[in-house]
Amino acid sequence: MKPVLALVMTVFLASASAAQERLPETISPNVPKGEELDFEQFLWKNRLVIVFADSPNDPQFVEQMRILADRPEALEERDVIVLTDTDPAGRSAMRLKFRPRGFMLLLLSKDGTIYLRKPLPWDVRELTRSIDKMPLRQQEVRRRIEQES
Repeated sequence: MKPVLALVMTVFLASASAAQERLPETISPNVPKGEELDFEQFLWKNRLVIVFADSPNDPQFVEQMRILADRPEALEERDVIVLTDTDPAGRSAMRLKFRPRGFMLLLLSKDGTIYLRKPLPWDVRELTRSIDKMPLRQQEVRRRIEQES
């Protein structure tokens, strides 16, 4: 797994039933209050999937995190880092920048542009298909094929 600067990589997600489930290292926790997230650290290195909800017990949030945890290797292969924000009162830098209302899934390309916003959980297959359509991802795949030849 790739290290991600100063972000804490081991996460526990409290599901609606209050069970603890260990998530893969590609999934990062809520950024602690008062700490600014510098999106510049991800530019040209990682694609970001940001999952917003008003509570960690939001059924859509719980479902989305379960879906993402099922196939972390597909996300890692595409240089995806998953960030979450389930505290609207915390007014994190992510919330101020992207202004979610309730549950929202956001995909940012490596150049920092918003590629898609979804109001409902999305399957990893749908996410990876969207990523694979990105011009930079297509260049990465071509470069890898050329290097293997």
